[in-house]
Order: sequence, then C-alpha cells, then structure tokens
Amino acid sequence: MTLKTTLCGLVAALALLAGQAQAAPLVLATKSFTEQHILSAMTVQYLRKKGFEVQPKTNIATVISRNAMINKQVDMTWEYTGTSLIIFNHINERMTPEESYQTVKRLDARLGLVWLNPADMNNTYAFAMQRKRAEAENITTMSQLVEKIEHIRKTDPDNNWMLGLDLEFSGRSDGMKPLQKAYSMPLDRPQIRQMDPGLVYNAIRDGFVEAGLVYATDGRVKGFDLKVLEDDKGFFPSYAVTPVVRKDTLDANPGLAEALNTLSGKLTNEAITTLNAKVDIDHQTPQQVARDFLRENGLL
Repeated sequence: MTLKTTLCGLVAALALLAGQAQAAPLVLATKSFTEQHILSAMTVQYLRKKGFEVQPKTNIATVISRNAMINKQVDMTWEYTGTSLIIFNHINERMTPEESYQTVKRLDARLGLVWLNPADMNNTYAFAMQRKRAEAENITTMSQLVEKIEHIRKTDPDNNWMLGLDLEFSGRSDGMKPLQKAYSMPLDRPQIRQMDPGLVYNAIRDGFVEAGLVYATDGRVKGFDLKVLEDDKGFFPSYAVTPVVRKDTLDANPGLAEALNTLSGKLTNEAITTLNAKVDIDHQTPQQVARDFLRENGLL
C-alpha cells in the first residue's frame, strides 16, 4: 500500500467521521404548556424541511432545560427574555423590552448561549376583563381599572369588584404587593380571589371576578373573548420568546440561525394567541396547528 493510498484512506475516514458527527440530531427542549408544544412542533417540522435532524424533548422544566443547555445536553430552546432576566440572572430592575433582550443576550453569552432574534410577541402577565364589560366601562388600561375599583370601593363597599389571582402571584416578591405600589392600588381582602391559574380565565368569562391575571398570549384570551388591559405603567417585565442556541451548535450547523430567525420573525401576539386557541379551545393537535401555520406562511 502506497503512502498516497494510505493518506487518501485517512482523509476519507476523517470525512466520514465528520459527516457522522454533523449528522447527530439537534436536541430541542421545550416547556410543558401549549405555546411551547406548538413552538416545538413548528421548529421540528421546519428545521427538518431545511435538512436538519431534530430530536424534540418536551415538558422540560425551565431550570432543568437551562442546566442541560449549559452542560451541552440540549442544543436549543425557546426561552423568554423575562425568565432569563429574573429567574436565571436575578435582575428585577424594570427595563424596556429592548433593554431586557440586550441584557440577557450579553449575560448569557458568557455561558456560550446565543440569543437569536426575539419574536414580536410578549407572553407576559396581564390583567384581562370580559371584552363586553371592558367596553361598557370604557376600561382599556390598568390605571383605568384601578380608578374604577377605587371608585366602587369608596362609594359602594357592598359592591366589591373582585380580582382573580393565582396563588403564586399573590405571594411573590415581584407580584401583587409591588404591583399595588406601582399603581397606587389599595385593595381590601374581599376584593381578591385566589385560585389556580387555569381557573382565572373561566372566572373572568363567567363573571365570578371582574378582572383577573392572565398570560397575554394564552389561547383562552381569544377563545373566551377577553380584553387584555394595557400595562400603562410598564410594571410587568417583557417576556419575548426567543430561540436560544448553544454557540458551538450554531458554529457546527450553518444555516441554523437563519432558519430559527425566520420562524421567530413570523410570531406575533395575534399569531401565537390564535394558534394557542386552536389547541386549547378547538382541540386541534400542536402538530397540526404548527403544520398549517408553516404552510400558510410559505415555510413548508
């Protein structure tokens, strides 16, 4: 066997190994609620169309997913700017959406995590009312809601307007107490109804409470025809969903960042709320909803 033949064989073997390494599936971790299930299905279908092999891992807790990313057990995820800012980086300072994004992008880069383009959507906390009630009372902002509650509290104490809150928010250090301070909202105990998060939507729809704490992009907001009130004092942090990928994964997979940014660019509050409603209200599967959305946007 000549030296040339040996070298050619070695080059071929190295190329084969490189191909095998590149062919390893990209591991995608997503959380355990409808929106994340849709994002998972959407990402898997689109990336496979673009030639990437993807292995989805669903129903992964936030902290577990984060640690798995850092430990190189997971390649990518859809994360929220507010989650990284508050939960991972322990920053409670109020920031604009752009400031939040730039902050988490800078801080997480030190861990080898790259924040790609954020979607034009914000799955943050919000207060919502029945749409017909909000329109009848001419309430579109949180300040107007507080003004109405205070007027009722002072002039007609037997007619308490009640707020529906989940148990966690009521007791969180960045929850109800600082919200009351920000909006100058002194509430009497009978005006607060604590319940499981999922029941708040039903309580608003059925008139058990006048307003309640919701997630802005939850499908039940659209399905139950609720009106999300503007957070006019900017109390709630931005939770823009963003593809986050390990830097070494991006380096090894040309075109991956562009593909994920394409998906991110299609997502808005209206779009994701509609998709969430199709799953939660119309009982379609996340896979079908994702497939239809990709086709409608010319991505499949």
